[in-house]
Amino acid sequence: MGVGVRAQELRKVYSSPPPMAAGSAGFSFTAVRGPKGKQKTEIVALDGLSLDVRAGEVFGLLGPNGAGKTTTVGILTTRVKPTNGSAWIGEYDVWREQVAAKRLIGVVQQRPNLDFSLTAREILEFHAAYFGIGRVERTRVAAELLERFQLTERADQMVRGFSGGMMQRLSIARAMMHDPKVLFLDEPSAGLDPQTRLLLWDIIREYNRAGKTILLTTHNMEEADALCHRIAIVDHGKLIALGSPADLKASIPGGYLLRLRFTGPADGLAGRLRELAGVSEVNVSGPSVDLYADRGGPLAPAIVTAASAAGAELCDVHISEPSLENLFLHHTGRSLRD
Repeated sequence: MGVGVRAQELRKVYSSPPPMAAGSAGFSFTAVRGPKGKQKTEIVALDGLSLDVRAGEVFGLLGPNGAGKTTTVGILTTRVKPTNGSAWIGEYDVWREQVAAKRLIGVVQQRPNLDFSLTAREILEFHAAYFGIGRVERTRVAAELLERFQLTERADQMVRGFSGGMMQRLSIARAMMHDPKVLFLDEPSAGLDPQTRLLLWDIIREYNRAGKTILLTTHNMEEADALCHRIAIVDHGKLIALGSPADLKASIPGGYLLRLRFTGPADGLAGRLRELAGVSEVNVSGPSVDLYADRGGPLAPAIVTAASAAGAELCDVHISEPSLENLFLHHTGRSLRD
């Protein structure tokens, strides 16, 4: 029987930048007075986030840098203690029954944290030993996973000489050694070459078909679309969209996204563009305009005419069909987050 994951009203406030966070992008800052009147900064990483991951599904967590994805995974895997709220792995409260919860989960962090003084085989077997798996069984499982992840030829070599892709494959194999019911993958395909990424996707699908629950964070929209049964988009520590990839893509205003760029500021043109037939939304940022509409190319002549009437010059057009990337940009904007 599969195991689900639940989070209820999770809130996490840091008094210093959270682990793995690059700068402060995406987080909300609040200046507060301490008990002696000294001002300090609070960084809100999660702000009342609730999730319900069904047993046996692949669930994707998407969001810009600093949106709270890694903090969420940290709480669900007992590595980060929430300021408020609750989380469960199956029937176990993550923070009241940590040992029981840990036995049900496998975790792959954003960056490999392998012991460079060990070989690949030793890393897998030592991990299994931590979970009380006998010597004969852990030797067998390690050999199977090394073969499955195409690491058999390097199994008895120190991992310090492994490539980034090999380290990532070994990290995932290690997380699977004790056959967890729930597998957490934090940016699993970041930096991987196409061949390794496709191998990883096949392994994720295979593991899920065995009844396992998988929660992954990703910036790769193609990956989320290909693997996930449902997706949650998080920004500023809050849930802003939830559903299947098909449902989410269908929810984009107008469906098509036309990204326009003009030679100068386009603020005065926004009103004319909103009046065009089939246009449902117009977002202006300096000389750039994101226009959502029920059609793509056929709308271009009307856009050129509207721009000409407003004395603006269109210099670039990019048209894309309904996609998770369009949905992501619609909900989170396209300003860079460091």
